Amino acid sequence: MRTITRRVTLRHADLDGSACTAPDELAEVLRGRDPVVVVLEHRVKGVTPTREVFEARLEQDITWQFTGITWPDDLRTGMVVTISWQSGRDAVVIRTKVLDDPMRIDGVNYYHEYDPKTVTRDFEARPSNRAQVLTTIRKLGRVFEDGSAVFPESELARRSGLGRGQKGAFLLKNAVDQLIREGYVTRVEGSLDPAGHPSYPAVDGEEPVDLLFYAPLVEPAQHPSEPDGDPEHHDRREHWVKGFVRKLPPGAQPSEKQLSAYQRAVENELIDEDEELPPGYTFVKKHHRHG
Repeated sequence: MRTITRRVTLRHADLDGSACTAPDELAEVLRGRDPVVVVLEHRVKGVTPTREVFEARLEQDITWQFTGITWPDDLRTGMVVTISWQSGRDAVVIRTKVLDDPMRIDGVNYYHEYDPKTVTRDFEARPSNRAQVLTTIRKLGRVFEDGSAVFPESELARRSGLGRGQKGAFLLKNAVDQLIREGYVTRVEGSLDPAGHPSYPAVDGEEPVDLLFYAPLVEPAQHPSEPDGDPEHHDRREHWVKGFVRKLPPGAQPSEKQLSAYQRAVENELIDEDEELPPGYTFVKKHHRHG
């Protein structure tokens, strides 16, 4: 009995378009069938088991895809699903995999297995200057396996569309400063290879360059059965963010100002953390964050 099993990463286009990429070898077998029965096995927020059956269509755009799938509301871009099919059976089965511990990434709860690189790349934000800069770093920068990304700061004016003329340069500087202040990005020293690709840490023999380093804020999320005092907001408006500890780029150290701010926050019981800031982390104090 022939079995085909493949893992597929979902993106915004899939979730919004009620679609799912179909592996090529599966498309070859099922081509011409209309409809294709697709079964989605999923645990809502990692808890409640559900099983939905769809009469999907197999269509070819750039790639083959199943269309007509209504995705649950708790699925996010970057989540990984397993697609399986056995000869002699009518249905294609799509399954999500529950995380042992739910995670919150930049304020969005993830209850199922995900690909950090896709979460970073497939980024959508409200229109704003800072969002244009952050989108440039995340979509056009070099993205690492943990979802962090680097981008040459000198290229922002050309690639983000903000740095043209005196006014554009002013807006770009303000946007970068705001992202640094809010803890989204950090300035680091890296290098560029002959093709212009950024490296971090810097590589000997390559051209030194200042990079902007983005690291997603990854923290444990409340279990759905527990009360959550800070519910997720997938599309946040302007709000105040309490101080928090954030991972630094490899080799970077917090400034004396950040260490002092951390100590004051601990002493005043503004955060529930150890007395000493862990190595490789910094403290981002309370600030106003734009949506």
